[in-house]
Amino acid sequence: MTAKLIRNAYEAALTMTAVLLSWGAALWLEGTAGLHTDVLVLAVALTLTLSSSQRTADTRRRLTALVLLPATAGASIFVGRLIGSHYALGATVYTAGMALAIWIRRYGPAATKAGTLIALPLVTLLVVPGSALPAKAQSGLVTWAWAALIGALACAVVWLVQGLGDRFGPQDWRTQAALEQPRRRSRLHPRPSTRMALQMAAGIAAAFVLGNLLFDDHWPWVVLTAYVAASGNRGRTDVLRKGLERLAGATVGTLLAAGVAAAGITGHTAVALMFTVLAVALWLRPLNYAYWAAGMTCALSLLLGYFGQDALSLLPIRLEGIAVGAVLSVASAWWLLPVPRARRRQPVLGTTSPVS
Repeated sequence: MTAKLIRNAYEAALTMTAVLLSWGAALWLEGTAGLHTDVLVLAVALTLTLSSSQRTADTRRRLTALVLLPATAGASIFVGRLIGSHYALGATVYTAGMALAIWIRRYGPAATKAGTLIALPLVTLLVVPGSALPAKAQSGLVTWAWAALIGALACAVVWLVQGLGDRFGPQDWRTQAALEQPRRRSRLHPRPSTRMALQMAAGIAAAFVLGNLLFDDHWPWVVLTAYVAASGNRGRTDVLRKGLERLAGATVGTLLAAGVAAAGITGHTAVALMFTVLAVALWLRPLNYAYWAAGMTCALSLLLGYFGQDALSLLPIRLEGIAVGAVLSVASAWWLLPVPRARRRQPVLGTTSPVS
């Protein structure tokens, strides 16, 4: 366990180094080009989620990421604005994009990695949506061109930090690529990838509907949980476990955020504390997903507080939204074309979510 914690700390340090470099570059870009704070959020979110998927990527996969990530980051801006102006249409496009990212896994490991890259920018829309940003930023959200540039920047920073870490760091600590299992044709009809795509579409669509009806502008918390719990679906029990872990972690994160708010921590101190919380959550994440959920809940509360929102008063609503999203995800996995547990190790089931 001690060796695992040390190795986890090394990997978390690499990721946070990339995140801080990306944040610093985006901060400079924000001041130079007269952009807004959503650029910083996009840079941090993309770098944080990209780090795990690119850790053992070969040259071909990295070139694919360099093409796909900027393109999908730019496209995600249109999807975000579409949701803001035409909620039903935007929600439909978003749901279709997430389902497509899972459905294409039927075409093998390369398609699975491409699906992950397609999903990354769409997930970042849920982290801090436009409605959560300051009024000035809401009136001048990042354009598709700047978003594409931030996507390319995230790729470059992640590769630089991981490359230097592999060159000068302990060689035996480098994360080993998962062994690709020979692909076998499933006897399930529809295929597992189709089942998972339909489950994801049903869960996210229901989350959009109930999120808007029950939580108004806070619908992203419901949708994000529905996505996280269902991603990397290895069967009904797996979805239930992840839903419970996310809810438990969010509860602990809520208590931590309440303590921070009570201490009156704001401004740059809150930003520094946010990065510290993320680092600790990354360190403990391989041990149990609940640690990551707790850290993300606390970090997002600090971020919303930095933007001027009363994060403490929103915490109960966040927990309610997470609970609703988890229930929707579990319901779709259990009763809509469930994936048999016995087939959980087939390659077609894909990898875990970038944020899970």
